[in-house]
Amino acid sequence: MHRIIVTLLTISVLVACGAPAAGPTAPAASPTVAGTPTNSRPPTPTRDPRLPTLPPRITPGPTATPFPLEAGWWDGAVCYEIFVRSFYDSDGDGNGDLNGIIAKLDYLNDGDPNTTTDLGINCIWLMPVAEAASYHGYDTIDYYTVERDYGTNEDFKRLVAEAERRGIKIIIDLVLNHTSTQHPWFQEALRDPNSPYRDWYLWSAIDPGYRGPFGNNVVWHKSPIRDEYYYGVFWGGMPDLNYRNPAVTAEAYKIARFWVEEMGVAGFRLDAIKHLIEYYTLQEDTVETFEWLREFRRFLDRELPGTFTIGEVFNGNPRTLAPYYPDQLDYYFEFEVANQIRGAANTGLSRLFMQAVQDAYTKLPYQRWAPFLTNHDQNRVMSVLGDDVAKAKLAALALLTMPGLPFIYYGEEIGMLGVKPDERIRTPMQWTKEEFGGFSAGIPWQQPQSDYPVKNVMLQDQDPESLLNTYRQLIHLHVNTPALATGDFWPLTANGASVAAYIRRSGEDMVLVVINFDKVPTPPFTLSSGESDLPAGTYQVTALFGTPPAPPVPLTIADGRIVEYQPGIEIPAQTGYIFRLER
Repeated sequence: MHRIIVTLLTISVLVACGAPAAGPTAPAASPTVAGTPTNSRPPTPTRDPRLPTLPPRITPGPTATPFPLEAGWWDGAVCYEIFVRSFYDSDGDGNGDLNGIIAKLDYLNDGDPNTTTDLGINCIWLMPVAEAASYHGYDTIDYYTVERDYGTNEDFKRLVAEAERRGIKIIIDLVLNHTSTQHPWFQEALRDPNSPYRDWYLWSAIDPGYRGPFGNNVVWHKSPIRDEYYYGVFWGGMPDLNYRNPAVTAEAYKIARFWVEEMGVAGFRLDAIKHLIEYYTLQEDTVETFEWLREFRRFLDRELPGTFTIGEVFNGNPRTLAPYYPDQLDYYFEFEVANQIRGAANTGLSRLFMQAVQDAYTKLPYQRWAPFLTNHDQNRVMSVLGDDVAKAKLAALALLTMPGLPFIYYGEEIGMLGVKPDERIRTPMQWTKEEFGGFSAGIPWQQPQSDYPVKNVMLQDQDPESLLNTYRQLIHLHVNTPALATGDFWPLTANGASVAAYIRRSGEDMVLVVINFDKVPTPPFTLSSGESDLPAGTYQVTALFGTPPAPPVPLTIADGRIVEYQPGIEIPAQTGYIFRLER
């Protein structure tokens, strides 16, 4: 194991490495004074010299004051996650590709603000697009070359230009925690202990003996070349990079610069950042990781200003996400809100949903968090909701009316099904009722879900009440309504366990959202608020989304409070509305 000197001058590259397990040691005799035993520190365990050397811990700097992001395209954006291999195949080889996305851009956003027949999104997150060893792309072989199944670097640049012409920003997965074992860096480090790439990874002459954070998973993997071990928190095919080596951080900066300056991306989704820097058995959320991310943000602000970042901190909630704010990345995914949207839609109960949104809004600064329903690592939301269209519409309404930057997983808007294994939650997009769902003229890399003849874009496009058209309406409302895009959030108390209600406000633009998650209509109900800075007055209530059975009565706000407002309407089962409030 090569020793690496870490100094405070290289704090941005401090990291963790595997730590030694305590070796056996003989008990030490207690020192005595005049024959009387005295208290003493326990003996220091003898460490096996074949184990990795522990780097020093760091002292984190002072906590920065929370701050909002500067105004940018992310204000009011709705992002759409695409697994390129499964979106649309333009050349019939069975794999979705970049030219396939270009062919479908008008479906996502046609660039005309006066039309509503497109989905209306204005941000695309592409799952990994660099050359990789596996179908999913998270085990990178070459950070500077587009995956050959997807096309070329020139195809990618053309996609960025065509997207930009329609007002769509492209962000990509940036996989910095690890590479593939097939990456040339690792191959050289594996075969030559004297290679300069040796210290780009973490090594031990013997197995340190501790397990990982995912249910006791193995993290130290036997080398196929010699009697030694390397560290990989996810699995043996993805060895972790060693960010205590300044050269590794410099390479990460070079990769980011390439994709922004050469390829034109607007930003990055940083994969698995909670595991970026380990320290002994601490394999997530370390102070070294926080400091590295601060330095990465400073680099972007200095060298690539305006570059957007969003982090994956799996199972993120206000408690686990709090240490990552405010001066590391721009946004983070909020998993607990996602859990409770699905939960409310499934159970018909609103309390936990409202609590999760309120917690995220109050504890994570300036709405710098991203709600979603499910993503490429989870069973698809439509499967979680029992293939129930009414529930899926409620989930979409909740997602697209709450604070934060919403993300939609491709196919969610048509209710695509999918249950693990992972390949089956990443199946081809269902465009038509034709063979293979219109995804490919060849044999798809993965068979589409069996319901594609009756659940596809072509059929739902023609149905004004379809899930697809519900998503279209909600996305356009979110993007074009300041209160929904960036407005404050004021929860309301409803005297009914199934009713969720809240006000969003941006300046003079105010909306009221009311959702009945239950399978039965609401009885008469009232809405009340705590103290707020909502402007006093009597407001006319007009529907922006949904058609209530009767016009709601005006709403009065006095001294910043709403007191037992009776809308005067019944909300049908599994129905929600968005109302504009105007004085």
